[in-house]
Amino acid sequence: MIHQEELVQQQQQQYAPVQSMPGRGTEVPESRIERLAPQLRVEGALRATRRPAEREVPIPVPAAAGHRFLIYKQDPSVAELGVRLVFVPTVVLNGPTDARITTELPGTAPVARNANGDFVFPPNSPQFDCAHTFAVVRETLTMYERHNGGNPIPFAWNVGGNTDRITVFPRAGTGANAFYSRTAKALKFLFFTPQGQPPTATVYTCRSLDIVSHETGHAVLDGLKPGWLAAGNPPQTGGLHEAFGDISAIFLALSQPDQAEALVALTKANLHDRSFLPALAEEFGRALGLPTGLRNADNDLKLSQVGNEVHAISQVFTGAIYDVLADVFTFELAAQRRAKDPTIILIEVASRLCKLLFDAIVAAPATGATYVDVANKMLQISASRGDPAIYRTFIRNRFAVREITTAATPLRDLMSGRVKMTEADYTGDGRDVTEVETHDEHSASLRAEQDRSRCCGTMQMPEYRVVDAKKLAKRGTLEDDDILRHELDELSRAFSK
Repeated sequence: MIHQEELVQQQQQQYAPVQSMPGRGTEVPESRIERLAPQLRVEGALRATRRPAEREVPIPVPAAAGHRFLIYKQDPSVAELGVRLVFVPTVVLNGPTDARITTELPGTAPVARNANGDFVFPPNSPQFDCAHTFAVVRETLTMYERHNGGNPIPFAWNVGGNTDRITVFPRAGTGANAFYSRTAKALKFLFFTPQGQPPTATVYTCRSLDIVSHETGHAVLDGLKPGWLAAGNPPQTGGLHEAFGDISAIFLALSQPDQAEALVALTKANLHDRSFLPALAEEFGRALGLPTGLRNADNDLKLSQVGNEVHAISQVFTGAIYDVLADVFTFELAAQRRAKDPTIILIEVASRLCKLLFDAIVAAPATGATYVDVANKMLQISASRGDPAIYRTFIRNRFAVREITTAATPLRDLMSGRVKMTEADYTGDGRDVTEVETHDEHSASLRAEQDRSRCCGTMQMPEYRVVDAKKLAKRGTLEDDDILRHELDELSRAFSK
């Protein structure tokens, strides 16, 4: 394609006047020599006046193909952020489908790439919903695989050479929910119209980056810790699953440079200022009458305030991690503000904390894991990798003030607002403790049965309510008969008489 500038240049050359040079007679522009009558040409003049063609420097070709996707930065209700292009640096087939993820929407999928090989479609169209949902699932999985040393993270059924994909259903049916199912090997996103609202107000959960990343977090964690989804675990184990989903959405947003930059500018680098980051699933929450989203990561909840309801318990852990994120960012901003842009510092801090939490979860018990188990692994791994001592002070303080752990070091500085946020070696009392105790061993969050009544669809699935934790922890494909095993065994005994 010829640009406007090039057209103008060509027109100027075409109608350029013949120039007369002193001592040289009349000089004909090179572009017009071939148009002269033969009797006016000097033999060899054209050949002599032309310069040899310059050889262009070869342009490096990307090592692997990739594709662009258009996605919501948060969801349709967060208008100030809107949509953005993301680049997925791997081969994605029509669907979209790659080696780990496929998409299913009857009448729409497989969605074909456009002429440029990209998945860019008008927002809110069926094709957009397929592309957006696939891209957010892929980016969430990729984020954790990078923290896994670049190694693929298996889904719970990927054992013994099994490579079955997870299937994403952007419009799986009606309902105010979304869920991950190991039995179906699927992520399903529902849609609903709030009561009293017109059809144009329908909420599609697949359009929320928070919801899609949250449910993908369940799938990732089920691959890492397949025994954690069982309802027979303590409520805190269920809380870890729900918290991991919310934290996945937060860390994914902070891995996007434009979102991190917008957050820094909006809050003036104060993560406790009001913003889109801690407000999770804004559109969904507003449809239910919750002005700040379905949940708020920047909360002050303590374990004594939440009982054994898993979603509420999860917010205590999420809030502690969010506070640690804000604390570490404040420290690193003070230490590096003259050397790095605040946005770069925030991206690096979030990635480092995400890696720390990921490694702590991998090192935690296979079943029955508690918040203290994960907190202690975070402290120990932080010390082993050489983090400043103040990192561990932040972790100890934030988990202790929420009544998760005992206060191994005094909280007087934290409670009086006198923590020395800029001193790398600050511990409060000189002790860099890497193992803490449970605040209350008789807490309902440890002793009671899990109350999943307000959880997302994942925690409501019968496969996680009735299948034993030890069975789930063995990985592998789940069948319907596994869910009905107890009743089938009873029938077998009855029919054997």
